Amino acid sequence: MNLADLQSRIQDAGRAGMPLRITGHGSKDFYGGPLQGETLSTLALAGVTAYEPSELYISVLAGTPLMQVENLLAQQRQRLAFQPPRFVGAGDGRGTVGGMVAAGLSGPTRAALGSVRDHVLGAVLINGQGELLSFGGTVMKNVAGFDVSRVLAGSMGQLGLITEVTLKVLPWPAASATLRFEFDQPAALKAINTWGGQPLPIEASAWWDGALLLRLAGADAAVGAACRKLGGDVIPAELAEPFWTGLRDQTDEFFVGAERAVAGGARLWRLSLPSTAPELKLHGEQLIEWGGAQRWVVTPMEPLAVREAAASVGGHATLFRALDKSAGAFAPLSAPLAAIHRRLKASFDPHGVFNPGRLYADL
Repeated sequence: MNLADLQSRIQDAGRAGMPLRITGHGSKDFYGGPLQGETLSTLALAGVTAYEPSELYISVLAGTPLMQVENLLAQQRQRLAFQPPRFVGAGDGRGTVGGMVAAGLSGPTRAALGSVRDHVLGAVLINGQGELLSFGGTVMKNVAGFDVSRVLAGSMGQLGLITEVTLKVLPWPAASATLRFEFDQPAALKAINTWGGQPLPIEASAWWDGALLLRLAGADAAVGAACRKLGGDVIPAELAEPFWTGLRDQTDEFFVGAERAVAGGARLWRLSLPSTAPELKLHGEQLIEWGGAQRWVVTPMEPLAVREAAASVGGHATLFRALDKSAGAFAPLSAPLAAIHRRLKASFDPHGVFNPGRLYADL
């Protein structure tokens, strides 16, 4: 199905009041609200349309497998620095570039190197009236429409069918090392916030079950100096890399256990908090990333209790995986923010065609 066919189908759906569910590989079907509407696949929109390693950008059609893009970048020792999760084991384990942007999920390096939104330079989409719209450009200094293309990150496909995105890419670091420390949660939070205020090349952090791991990355001299200053146990690369990959793709021990717990009726929450927030006394296991700013909790606690705990320290909670998401996947919005969401939806998708309910029930 080419662009003209997709535009025609979207126009027909708008006239008929028929909702459409945008899908690629379906690797993130578990995320967000319920799946509704006839499927509208992006898989025919595949391929790299431009790649300039020296200019640090790549333009890719939305249905292109994420792994294909990363393999191409690796040939030039470049990467998507925000490390989008690939959910290996879910569906075919690949995911598409369009789904990556629409979901807006980032991996362990997000706190140091930025989120999906920070790396989107431009985007092309078909809106709810079947119009082909283009925003942004190919370099960071090109700001025309810049904010609009960024709004698509995390929009769950509710604003339009993304057909192409342009992303900033970064080189692989010259050196890296992983350090391990034995800390309880309060001590780990104190340490990573203290280190976060120092000129250290910390690329990622993770605390779980009494152990804090730091990934250092950058110039060889900087990584070596940081290792000597921080101490801890150096984890061999052949053990460290599988750990960080498993954390990124949510296939490590914590997430495997969380999926089993969810199957038994528990819920997996993703808490976004100030990095300096203290330990939250929540029943269940916790894993902490992003210097304390992202905290995963698998618990049987009621949704309201979890959301109130997050709000009490200035954060919010997303119901990431659960058999029952009747409480809503995403934290309720304040009235002003809800009004902005409704205006955006009305502007881009006036007939309510795309992905109804994936972000919020009334969108």
